[in-house]
Amino acid sequence: MDLDSAAFTRFTRTFQNNEIIFCEHEPGDTFYLIKSGRVKLVKNSGEVERAIDILQPSEMFGEMAILDNSPRTATAIAMDTVTVLEFNSQNFEILVLGNPQIAFKLLRLFAKRIYDSRRRFMILTLSDPQVRIADVFLMLDETQRDVDKTTHKREFSVTIEDIAHWSGLSIQQAKEVINQFSVQRRLEIFDDRMVVKNINDFSRFVGSRRNQR
Repeated sequence: MDLDSAAFTRFTRTFQNNEIIFCEHEPGDTFYLIKSGRVKLVKNSGEVERAIDILQPSEMFGEMAILDNSPRTATAIAMDTVTVLEFNSQNFEILVLGNPQIAFKLLRLFAKRIYDSRRRFMILTLSDPQVRIADVFLMLDETQRDVDKTTHKREFSVTIEDIAHWSGLSIQQAKEVINQFSVQRRLEIFDDRMVVKNINDFSRFVGSRRNQR
């Protein structure tokens, strides 16, 4: 999507590093599409603040306020100088009516974002850390393009920090599980990537544990 199109200029806003874009539980009627910079989403659990996502350019957040008028489910914080496109129900309707091609692309982003949220929630419902991390690799495999399906081996350009984030575990917990998978020869760990020896093995492992719930 051409985020620099003149059609979007009037919707542009900028937030500075560490500036709060919106807070958890507050009402909202706007959603955002990131043009540049990174945005961190955090949730409060008692007295603990937990990062649940780090969003990059072209990703969207806050869209549930438009879809079902629900309160914010997380706090959004700028991690850099962040430039976004800000839409509300009124100007989104104008955009849909006046720019159908752009609107179609935004709606596809809506659908993808909702799927991603539900997929990550499925991971967090699993209680066993090993199963969670195996399911993270399944989620990553689902989003990979141009994968050679004639082999069961899969390569992922991820770090332990990435895996910890998606699985909702601490970095230390994620490191322990990944090392266990390595000892079991299910996973190879490199400086810039991880290789799952047999993605079907992880699929069976996660499926069997889900069916026990």
